[in-house]
Amino acid sequence: MAAATGGEVGEQPADWLVAIDLQHVFADASSEWRAPRFASVLDPISALIARYRPRVVLTRFVAPARPDGAWVDYYRRFPWALQPSRSQLWDLVDGLEGEVLTTTTFGKWGPALQALVGPASRLVLAGVSTDCCVLSTALAAADAGVAVRVVREACAGADDAAHERALEAMAMYAPLVEVVSLDDALRDQPGG
Repeated sequence: MAAATGGEVGEQPADWLVAIDLQHVFADASSEWRAPRFASVLDPISALIARYRPRVVLTRFVAPARPDGAWVDYYRRFPWALQPSRSQLWDLVDGLEGEVLTTTTFGKWGPALQALVGPASRLVLAGVSTDCCVLSTALAAADAGVAVRVVREACAGADDAAHERALEAMAMYAPLVEVVSLDDALRDQPGG
């Protein structure tokens, strides 16, 4: 998939939907990392995918082959998660379409995602968990000067309170990060 560059001077940059970590490890009832409202974000995310197609990136969190630094202690706490990237645990749930980006970090913003979306794009974020990977992605992208919109109804947290706290924290970064409704994200799409 070719990266969008944002077009000619004066044009609105293309928005890209980044659907974060819609994986079995966060969906399955038996998982220690389950996001309880995971199922409730699938319909909103499907609507967003239909609206933003083909500018859709699906991210996938996996454990590193060999953790280093602070990740060593993290995986001591969650040793069951040290599964190879091909493990079913890390598979995306069925029914999603988009470019897949696999990372070993909570935050997805970095050279690989930037290469996919182009330097002038605005990110529309959805997925799980609001209080971890969505938050980490939003703040890193905003720090890099990328406009970010987080779709409230298309994110799920570790629990409802964590979800709301994360949305409140991200809203404090306005205008770099905006928390928007699903209706707003479906209606407003510059560069589309």
